[in-house]
Amino acid sequence: MALILHAGKGNKNAAKSLIAAEYTGVKVELVENFEMGVSNKTPEFLKMNPIGKVPVLETPNGAIFESNAIARYVARLKADNPLYGSSLIDAGHVEQWIDFATLEIDNHLIAWFLPRIGRTPYLPPAEEAVISALRRGLAALNSYLASNTYLVGHSVTLADIVLTCNLYFGFSRLLTKSFTSEFPHVERYFWTLVNQSNFKKVLGEVKQIESVLPVQSAKKPAQPKETAKPKPREEPKKEAKKEPAKPDKPEGGEEEEAPKPKPKNPLDLLPPSKMILDEWKRLYSNTKTNFREVAIKGFWDMYDPEGYSLWFCDYKYNEENTVSFVTLNKVGGFLQRMDLARKYAFGKMLVIGSEPPFKVKGLWLFRGQEIPQFVINECYDMELYEWKKVNISDVEQKERVNQMIEDAEPFEGEALLDAKCFK
Repeated sequence: MALILHAGKGNKNAAKSLIAAEYTGVKVELVENFEMGVSNKTPEFLKMNPIGKVPVLETPNGAIFESNAIARYVARLKADNPLYGSSLIDAGHVEQWIDFATLEIDNHLIAWFLPRIGRTPYLPPAEEAVISALRRGLAALNSYLASNTYLVGHSVTLADIVLTCNLYFGFSRLLTKSFTSEFPHVERYFWTLVNQSNFKKVLGEVKQIESVLPVQSAKKPAQPKETAKPKPREEPKKEAKKEPAKPDKPEGGEEEEAPKPKPKNPLDLLPPSKMILDEWKRLYSNTKTNFREVAIKGFWDMYDPEGYSLWFCDYKYNEENTVSFVTLNKVGGFLQRMDLARKYAFGKMLVIGSEPPFKVKGLWLFRGQEIPQFVINECYDMELYEWKKVNISDVEQKERVNQMIEDAEPFEGEALLDAKCFK
């Protein structure tokens, strides 16, 4: 009996064992006419997997379900294949990365995806927590891949197959280029793997999603209304004398209030400023050389001290910043939550130090003379920083602004781990 894989075509979990089969030379037949919701509900299928989930591998010795278990089985059928490395420690590392691919990548991708397609309730704070956890996992992976082509050793192992299939789901359903560009080594790794022939035979041509999947309503469709029965024809009545409408509320009821116009942001009511924030952001983004002479000079030429204010911020708990990728994720999450101020602010966040604990310092340009109250109210990270208004008549403070805008290194005598821009 051949190995028969029960799963829908294009299932990323089925792809794990199909790609493993390409590397081992094992023949695995995919059930071509498998139909989710039908084929997995039959008594024959439920006998193989009582939960009814796919994929399921049918073997001469019985059925196996759970995609990682199936992939492991296929990889081990040939004793001389390299998918578990060349030593016992290699095999342990393969298992380690398979667990990582499941717990730190796949689980978070699924938890992000299901609410957006209406399968589970959509809760923005829960989604934010899931994305933050996913970023943490990807940052750790990115750090490891900075000096490694593959997860274990110098060739593809089962760990690479499982991780790449999980990333394939993310790249094709959720992770846009603007998201993945934060993790360049992960990007390089993913595109290298999916373009290898054994991967390409199963996954085909891979394309990255261009925009984040919109949230779909989980509400059930409304029941169709009953067709109104025709009313019996009535005799025409004499027209009653019309009275002018009274502005008072009708007795026993409440008058519906007209929707109130959305209140304007107080910053939009400030006097016009000569500084056009978008022009500065454009100059900053487009300046590639002579940054001091072009961008920095342009900033001070544009700067309006009456319409805008500059602020330094210093993280209060730098002694906690002992892990580089956790610190970088912390700063990334802060910038993400500051998105509500994008129309009114520009910021630079520096992560400083070549070894832990790392220092986090920032420079912010805000519309108005104070930090906007709506930002303080909505972005809880604000209270984690000490804020100090910049005195631009102080030469030293003004030079510190210049250095933070241009990512000067060393900064205050220390190396930069990273510099992030909010624009």
